[in-house]
Amino acid sequence: MRPLTPPYDAIAAGRPATIDLGGTTLLANRLLTKDFAFSEEERGAFELRGLLPDRVMTIDEQVSLELERLHRKDDPLERYIGLAALQDRNATLFYRLLAENLEELLPIVYTPTVGRACQEFSHVLRRTRGAWITPHDRDRIPEILRNGPYEDVRLIVVTDNERILGLGDLGAGGMAIPIGKLALYTAACGIYPGVTLPVSLDVGTDNPELLDDPLYIGHRAPRLRGAEYDALVDAFVDGVAEAWPGCLIQWEDFKHYNALRILDRYRDRVPSFNDDVQGTAAVVVGGVLAAMRHLGRRLSDERILLVGAGAAGIGIGRLLRMAMIEDGHPDPVRSGALALVDSRGLVHDARTDLDATKRSLAVPAAAAGARGAPLDAGASLATIVAAMGPGVLVGTTGIAGTFSEAAVRAMADASARPLILPLSNPTNLAEAEPEAILRWTDGRAIVATGSPFPPVVHGGRVHAIGQANNVFVFPGIGLGTIVAEARRVTDAMLLAAARTLASLVSDARLDAGAIYPEIAGLREVSRAIAVAVAREAMRSGDAAEVDAERLEADVVSAMWWPDYVPYRPA
Repeated sequence: MRPLTPPYDAIAAGRPATIDLGGTTLLANRLLTKDFAFSEEERGAFELRGLLPDRVMTIDEQVSLELERLHRKDDPLERYIGLAALQDRNATLFYRLLAENLEELLPIVYTPTVGRACQEFSHVLRRTRGAWITPHDRDRIPEILRNGPYEDVRLIVVTDNERILGLGDLGAGGMAIPIGKLALYTAACGIYPGVTLPVSLDVGTDNPELLDDPLYIGHRAPRLRGAEYDALVDAFVDGVAEAWPGCLIQWEDFKHYNALRILDRYRDRVPSFNDDVQGTAAVVVGGVLAAMRHLGRRLSDERILLVGAGAAGIGIGRLLRMAMIEDGHPDPVRSGALALVDSRGLVHDARTDLDATKRSLAVPAAAAGARGAPLDAGASLATIVAAMGPGVLVGTTGIAGTFSEAAVRAMADASARPLILPLSNPTNLAEAEPEAILRWTDGRAIVATGSPFPPVVHGGRVHAIGQANNVFVFPGIGLGTIVAEARRVTDAMLLAAARTLASLVSDARLDAGAIYPEIAGLREVSRAIAVAVAREAMRSGDAAEVDAERLEADVVSAMWWPDYVPYRPA
């Protein structure tokens, strides 16, 4: 991995840095300021005398002070606004606060609170960040990208704002998602913020509430579609390649059709991946593999039912199919062991309404019919579950209550220890609540959710509810790709991430009912995944090969720990 540009190379490495700013300009620089923590020597050397109170604080004292301020706010959205203000003012302190308090702050900077921030973005935004690209900017995208504050961007998270969490088209408000994801990249694995950029492809909105809002800050027009939309995305990819060759692009919250189409169009052209499709797939496969280890079952012997055939469901199906084949199954889709359900029922090859992405995961009608599965539209999920007999049920529908009591009880009939994952975000859109699932299965189910849920007490036992949060995988995928300078992100790299995640779930967590690690161990999880992803990229020839010892050292050295370093004047 090539070094960062000065002075960020020294700061990221924890070495004294030479700084050519001073006075109020230095105080206002969010990546360089220390606020009250500038030493007496630095105050003299950088023309800061009289601009700060007398007290010199440590970063630990500053973290305590920020937590005190945060805890005075009862409303999660107000906490989000307070954290955003800190990120705008003092990035080092913000990331230190986040890294040391991830378990508490993750639901604030990301789901579920970020969903509300997206909905109210025009009214809560205090200071803009990142790059905003509209249809009018198609011919000047490299210029727009270079207008940003950083010369050497290596990671972009970009959204077109159309499918924000389970909330739909939120227009310019979707920018909160790339901002939040990049904050987690830095907190979870130490990617230095000076090499990252959030981007909004603000192509308009079809949300009437936004268009009717006189204070809406986005591009006030119907959503761009068709050839003009494709041309803008193409110009964006070309612009990134021109401004920063080799920059990793993470596609975020694009709607189903565009998400898969864009992913498949560019994944071999530039280093890129879609977290909603591939990150979700990797975290689900990782959880399923951890559960299989705990239960003493083989993945190749499982029957799995995926409910929801959007981008996430398709992504999960693709990676599970690959994992089951690697584990020894000839083809789980052809046999009906891996099946997909959409709004019209079981996805099978006799249906004439399937697009190409669904057709690739359509089970043979003959195989489904042989099990007595209903092939007609409108069959209940409970009927499909009873016929297909899955041991694993995964929901990505975005519709609360999809996992009915009858469907869950049918899972309990099919498996002694069913694995049930209602993954839709935010919390109120989960396909079923963990407490109900455990009650309907007499406490036998293993449950993981997309949003955080508290532990459930059933039958005198406390069941931990693991969160299938993409934050367990996407930081490591990004870091490994950047460190290896990989030319693309392959399915094999994603499966390496999933297998590594599964290996890091402790026996104690599994015994408690959770199939994911604790958030507190996220940096170690990210480090291990980054190494595995980089190693796979090298194995496949998608990155230059280095020895294992150097790779480990490169990953560790790329993981910035937010702290102040001594400054010397230029």
